[in-house]
Amino acid sequence: MMAAPAGAGMGSADLSLIGLFLQAHLIVKFVMAGLVLASVWVWAIIIDKTILYGRMKRQMDRFETTFWSGQSLEELYRSLSSRQNHAMAAIFVAAMREWKRSYEGGARSLSGLTQRLDKVMNVTIAREVERLENRLLVLATVGSAGPFIGLFGTVWGIMTSFQSIAASKNTSLAVVAPGIAEALFATAIGLIAAIPATIFYNKFVSQVNRQAARLEGFADEFSAILSRQIDERG
Repeated sequence: MMAAPAGAGMGSADLSLIGLFLQAHLIVKFVMAGLVLASVWVWAIIIDKTILYGRMKRQMDRFETTFWSGQSLEELYRSLSSRQNHAMAAIFVAAMREWKRSYEGGARSLSGLTQRLDKVMNVTIAREVERLENRLLVLATVGSAGPFIGLFGTVWGIMTSFQSIAASKNTSLAVVAPGIAEALFATAIGLIAAIPATIFYNKFVSQVNRQAARLEGFADEFSAILSRQIDERG
């Protein structure tokens, strides 16, 4: 006689994903909604960074091809100085601008010019790396905090289940199933948000490090070129 009501109760409970959300406690709903928004934000950042890093790699490839093609530095500077440049082109323009300023400004002393060139290139590299790293902290935060936020919803859902047991004085699965399902659903959403955030954060940090090393390598090579010209003119 006890089995029939239990079966009926389980049949009447809506355990679909939408049903679990609608039946959840208000706090659990806030947790689920927040994690869904975080997941959408994470994927927006992932798509944006994937496009940005791919575009930057292509820009650096094109610039290096042009730079090492034998074209004069003056011609390359004139073609790039009026544009909005990023990555290697921005480093080149910043260094050439400082280089020309030292001669066209009337200064004949070359002492300290190498240090000034290195400084402007390092500042430009830091600015480019900061642009690459922008919003990566969001991925790190969601990746580390997402599971714990989902766990909070899990704990609250289990508390709701125990309250239902205490109120009904019935330990059948029909009483505890909705609360347990809500709890597991919150955990699942937390993992859905956290797993891609963690994976792509590690991937993007590796890409940023590689591109930063590439920019620093070009800056060192260009600094050596300018240093030789300084010695020849000195």
